[in-house]
Amino acid sequence: MSLADQYFSQTGSGREPTAPGRFVDLGTEGDPVQFVPGLEFRYLLGERTMLMAVSFDPHTEAPVHVHDEEQITLVVKGQLEFEIDGEVRVLTPGMVAVVPANVRHGARTRENSCLEYDVFNPPRKALLELAHAARSGIKG
Repeated sequence: MSLADQYFSQTGSGREPTAPGRFVDLGTEGDPVQFVPGLEFRYLLGERTMLMAVSFDPHTEAPVHVHDEEQITLVVKGQLEFEIDGEVRVLTPGMVAVVPANVRHGARTRENSCLEYDVFNPPRKALLELAHAARSGIKG
């Protein structure tokens, strides 16, 4: 069996699917959540993974922070100054930042806006709680 045949297997592990598949438009489904002005989040939950579309206005900052979940960030539009454990790089479309659990990181834009996607595994619990509170009008 070739590598391609293995990769595109029709049988997989032989187990039953755990849920049906679905299609989602992150640009239109669900209400956006803003934790700080100029920083908008739209998220999607899978069974064990979270995908988040994050939109930064110019001159907007996501402060340096840590969390228990692994995060992978992919810039798709604009520029993002990203910091991982004190090292700063300017990310442009197609560039990725990989942030293991509990590593200090943050991001900011300068003159440009930015659209990036974050993948969290497992889903970021604090983000879900904050989004729920924001949508419910609960003040923290």
